[in-house]
Amino acid sequence: MKAIVISTHGGPEVLTITELPDPVPADGDVLIRVKAFGLNHADAYMRSGAWGRVAAVPGIECAGLVEADPSGNLPAGTRVVAILGGMGRTRNGSYAELVTVPATNVVAVRSRLPWTDLAAVPEVYATAYSALHGNLALKPEETLLVRGATSSLGQAAVNLAVQHGAQVIATTRNPAQVPLLKEIGATDVLVDDGRLSPEAARRGMAVDALLDVVGNTVLRDSLATVRPRGRVCQVGFLGGFAPATDFDPVADLPSGVQLSFFGSAFVLGSPAFPLTDIPLDDIFAAVEAGTLRARPTRVFHFCEIVEAHRLMEAGQAFGKMVVTLEPPSTD
Repeated sequence: MKAIVISTHGGPEVLTITELPDPVPADGDVLIRVKAFGLNHADAYMRSGAWGRVAAVPGIECAGLVEADPSGNLPAGTRVVAILGGMGRTRNGSYAELVTVPATNVVAVRSRLPWTDLAAVPEVYATAYSALHGNLALKPEETLLVRGATSSLGQAAVNLAVQHGAQVIATTRNPAQVPLLKEIGATDVLVDDGRLSPEAARRGMAVDALLDVVGNTVLRDSLATVRPRGRVCQVGFLGGFAPATDFDPVADLPSGVQLSFFGSAFVLGSPAFPLTDIPLDDIFAAVEAGTLRARPTRVFHFCEIVEAHRLMEAGQAFGKMVVTLEPPSTD
């Protein structure tokens, strides 16, 4: 099979297309013929070496057809999506024509959306749904602030929160992206210079819950932005992996404010966080109906993976980018 491998840790140029033996599913695995896969910042972290030693083939999600399921639960030809389960970290991932995935991380889908649209949903929507409804226990009519909202994960969170009936404040570092965030349902948009709490206080914003995709670099400020007894959930590291220096809960965690973390790459599909808790079929149906804006902002072909990673790292995605394994059109 053709696969994209990390030839050595480094920039996008280290991604190389090569031939590898077809994988064989072990007991408890499903073999999937990949039709499209989503691009995630986690892929770039693995490629660069930021996450240490990882599998040769990156990729943490895909959409495709079941090639084989030793358990017999999923017949060959079943349309599925798959996320995580060690893909790209402890086992070869989805940047390939074939991939094996733990059965607990594979979901059959009824949707007839195109492969590229299916591939744009699983990871970011599963993460956003879990954080909003699990960690933050977001209620309709509450005010949610999504920090890092122009990212694909941030946009998914805005979409789901608006659909849930929440009032959403979104943030972006790029003023040019304000119209995009209002278009997908944000009632207000703040340009984030790293200090949101003074601006939120100046405007009299009562933020019940805050979903932070930026991470440690703004953690103290995020905690100061929510109302007394508000909730903060960190789900990303767009600002970098460096820890919050000298973080002291006594000094830095406001009394009554709840702080949590959701690391989808490590838990989704496990017994404590089963994929059956996430209504993916309902989400796909909403995408088909146009009530959720989740289609990819750009589609690349397999051979364009280096350029795709370059755009992702340059912050030029402005949403979810995906890669198709369908051959390029000759028209």
